[in-house]
Amino acid sequence: MAEIAREAGELLRTYFRGGWFVSESANSNSEAEQHVRIEYKGDVDLVTEADRRSEALIVQRIRERWPNHNILGEEGTRTATGSEFHWYVDPLDGTTNFAHGFPVFAVSLGLARGENLIAGVVYDPTRDEMFAAEKGSGAWLNERRIRVSPVSSLAESLLATGFPSQKRHKNPNIHFYQRLTLRSHGVRRAGSAALDLACVACGRYDGFWEFNLNPWDTAAGVVLVREAGGIVTDFSGGDFDLASREVCASNRLIHPALLHEFDEVFAGRDLERLPRPAEFRRKP
Repeated sequence: MAEIAREAGELLRTYFRGGWFVSESANSNSEAEQHVRIEYKGDVDLVTEADRRSEALIVQRIRERWPNHNILGEEGTRTATGSEFHWYVDPLDGTTNFAHGFPVFAVSLGLARGENLIAGVVYDPTRDEMFAAEKGSGAWLNERRIRVSPVSSLAESLLATGFPSQKRHKNPNIHFYQRLTLRSHGVRRAGSAALDLACVACGRYDGFWEFNLNPWDTAAGVVLVREAGGIVTDFSGGDFDLASREVCASNRLIHPALLHEFDEVFAGRDLERLPRPAEFRRKP
């Protein structure tokens, strides 16, 4: 799996420029070029040629090695053979970042046997970081064993979350973001759920939550977090389900506190009013 993810990551690197640059053939400094063509799957959901070519490469490699396995890919691959093995493929997690030249994106491959997630890899090609885990064998970053953080207090934790590309105004996550920002060292929103989960697994983050993620977003990262000693549940603390679209991952130690804050927000308790600009300026 790591070999396939690395090959796909190398492909993504050939498309990635990290921003807009003046063309060498430009007649003026106003002319610029970007390396990859951007399209839209919906009103705001981006897809690029790099996404499609990466998925095609991954699917080809899986079929060469395991021709009878089922494959579910973000960019449309749907292979149902009746096998007990199911692949969840995100060929470029963080497409919006990628399209804007922001270097936070990854290749994510998860593998399940029946209902059980058994292996996952998340490869960050810009940092050459390969996160890999197999059920019962631990989690690894570039062949070094990783563990979740030892932080036991929500107030001392660093958290991560994400927001959907569609219907952000209807998503309740802004309330969670505000509440947990005030009760932690901070909340980061980097734009790649797979990398967020990998960062929980290696202790860079102490927790992560997000609404409405798809199986290809989470399958690999969930294996990483579990094998690194962490926990992944839904927002009520129940067993994580790939189809539930509720993801709450942590180092276990802060998990009860995270779930408590979720309960408070869902109940509408203690939601703090934001200060107006004049009020905020008066604060020391």
